[in-house]
Amino acid sequence: MEEKFSNIWHEWHNYLVAWTRDRAPKLIVILVLAFIFVRLLGLITRKLVALAEKSSHGPVRAQQVRTITGVVRSVGVFLIVFFTGMTALKDAFQINIEPLLASAGIAGLAIGFGAQTLVKDVINGFFILIEDQFEVGDTIRAAGVTGAVEEITMRRTTLRDSDGTLHIVPNGAIQIVSNMTRDWSQVTLHVAADYGESSDRVVEVLEEVAQEFYNDPAFKADLVAEPQVPGIERVRGNEVDYLMLVKVRPGKQYNVARELRRRIKVCFEKNKIKAGAPAQVVIGQLPVADKK
Repeated sequence: MEEKFSNIWHEWHNYLVAWTRDRAPKLIVILVLAFIFVRLLGLITRKLVALAEKSSHGPVRAQQVRTITGVVRSVGVFLIVFFTGMTALKDAFQINIEPLLASAGIAGLAIGFGAQTLVKDVINGFFILIEDQFEVGDTIRAAGVTGAVEEITMRRTTLRDSDGTLHIVPNGAIQIVSNMTRDWSQVTLHVAADYGESSDRVVEVLEEVAQEFYNDPAFKADLVAEPQVPGIERVRGNEVDYLMLVKVRPGKQYNVARELRRRIKVCFEKNKIKAGAPAQVVIGQLPVADKK
């Protein structure tokens, strides 16, 4: 029995000596290369985030870059660890990895089918961020809801509507994005005047209001271009609608529209222009005449 254990020990000893001499250096090289790749990946992602924070796009863009680089780093580290493990098993321990790869493929398919909604959300979120479709603070319409973007992650987008309701939208449900605050917004005002008022006079008054508003230093920074008064938009019964278009900075359309309506009312009262009133239709029955 002792001789048997002695033979087993000598066999293991010889195997360990041979493995240390022939295969241990390969394992060390594989681990060192994996460590270098992980460190290099982390350095590159940190540099990208630092460049984004120093750029002129502001903290919002830096947050998007940080999110994308975080995902890229996680995926990269996983791939490095996976291939390092497979290479170490094959080269350093002489283990056949084909069954392991087949099992990993089957497991990956099972996970993919079970979490396909999550995968769809993450992929769609990745393209939303990398294509810069919208940013935190933008007002968008997506997946049937409208609101200001409060948070963007790889899986979901958080919107706050005008009533204060918080909408959490999975990125996979976002098919069409309508960004209402990208680059510039447009105020479209329909100003109703009485049918009997002179159209040329009404247009002249509206152009006067537009020019005065454009030259006002308090609102100069909110405007992208000079307001336009194209003329009559439509005629309805006893009123005529005149159109005013104003291009403004993102998010400034509401304050600009309210101020313009106030100034138009004041100017109409000053020039004695009668505002339009919708036609009234009375539906009823005429009284029956008394029969004598």
